[in-house]
Amino acid sequence: MRTEHQIQAKINELSLQRRSLESRLTPLAPDSPQREPLNAQLARLEDMILMLEWVLNAPTGKYHA
Repeated sequence: MRTEHQIQAKINELSLQRRSLESRLTPLAPDSPQREPLNAQLARLEDMILMLEWVLNAPTGKYHA
């Protein structure tokens, strides 16, 4: 099990990677063949960040009262 600090560090690392990808996407033309793999990689990074954030903020308690 990872600690909260380790999870937050990973979120920060993935966020830096996301910003880097976004800066690489910005100058590309909309019809550039390089956009598709970068967009796919960006989507994966966003999914990983979302899952890690969910782990940090996991709901507690019962779903049904």
